[in-house]
Amino acid sequence: MSFTPSALLRRSHRLLRRIPLLRRAVPASWRQYRLRHLLWGLLCAYLLWNLWILGYVISLNWINPDMTSFMSEQLERLQDDDPDAALRYQWVPYDKISRHAKRALLAAEDARFSEHDGFDWQGMRYAWEKNLKKGRIVAGGSTISQQLAKNLFLSASRTPWRKAEEALITVMLETFLDKQRIFELYLNVIEWGDGLFGIEAASRKYFHVHASQLSAYQAAYLAAMVTNPRYYQTHRQNRHLLYKTNLILQRMRSAELP
Repeated sequence: MSFTPSALLRRSHRLLRRIPLLRRAVPASWRQYRLRHLLWGLLCAYLLWNLWILGYVISLNWINPDMTSFMSEQLERLQDDDPDAALRYQWVPYDKISRHAKRALLAAEDARFSEHDGFDWQGMRYAWEKNLKKGRIVAGGSTISQQLAKNLFLSASRTPWRKAEEALITVMLETFLDKQRIFELYLNVIEWGDGLFGIEAASRKYFHVHASQLSAYQAAYLAAMVTNPRYYQTHRQNRHLLYKTNLILQRMRSAELP
């Protein structure tokens, strides 16, 4: 099925023709004119939006983000209940983050991060096969770059449009930022609890230490929380969480840092 502007215009026009009242009230030529301009307007808006994202991605070589799309979404949700609610978030440079934390996140989320170009095709195939076997979504194939794209600019929805936009932004990140910078951004903006973002805030909240002081076990524990941070925030002794922590701890030694 074609989704070019002209094809969409033809389908929209056929749809309008099925509405007798609208067909009598509005001349066909006027309807076609308006639809054509609406579609081109939407296309231009989409291109401008992605040009803005491209400029922002390039600026991330020098600028640390103070807010992301996910943060904004969560802050709005928290302030619906409490107008004075605030996020817990503090930026910390890459060299001030424990090597244990870096290895743990790589082992948990993207073991081939240093090797791929933003998409782990092997991991996607494994996740697809596992989900088919279970009959539901139990595994994801998103890389650290894809997760960063989603956190910075998008929402938690799983629509086809969002996944397509995530892929485009991932290409931008991988093209204009080096691996270490992508990983530094990721460590600083991912969610670790209700209104809690970044490795520094998580280290202080759960273990009362700076991100540079995390032990191997503490780092593995935080990495295990990432898949469902708000749930694990209130279920700290969950058996699955503790199992994942020990599994990550075993895999950390082989993680290759960017």
